[in-house]
Amino acid sequence: MADEITETSQTVAAGQLRALIERIERLEEEKKTIGDDIKDIYAEAKGNGFDTKAIRTIIRLRKKDQAEREEEESILDLYKAALGMV
Repeated sequence: MADEITETSQTVAAGQLRALIERIERLEEEKKTIGDDIKDIYAEAKGNGFDTKAIRTIIRLRKKDQAEREEEESILDLYKAALGMV
């Protein structure tokens, strides 16, 4: 009886593990597909004459809130001034 319970528990755990792994694999595939789509959009932007490095910077900046952006810009201005770049 105890062996049957242990075997059943192991079977359930193996099934749960398999399900988790399969979910991760599906999400990884979706992530790859989305990454490919993003690359295509950057290629389209470049083909239309846009600077993709600037676009990436804008996207990175838009993820930050206003105060964080202002602080980053202030520090950057300070460093540029210290190096005689402005």
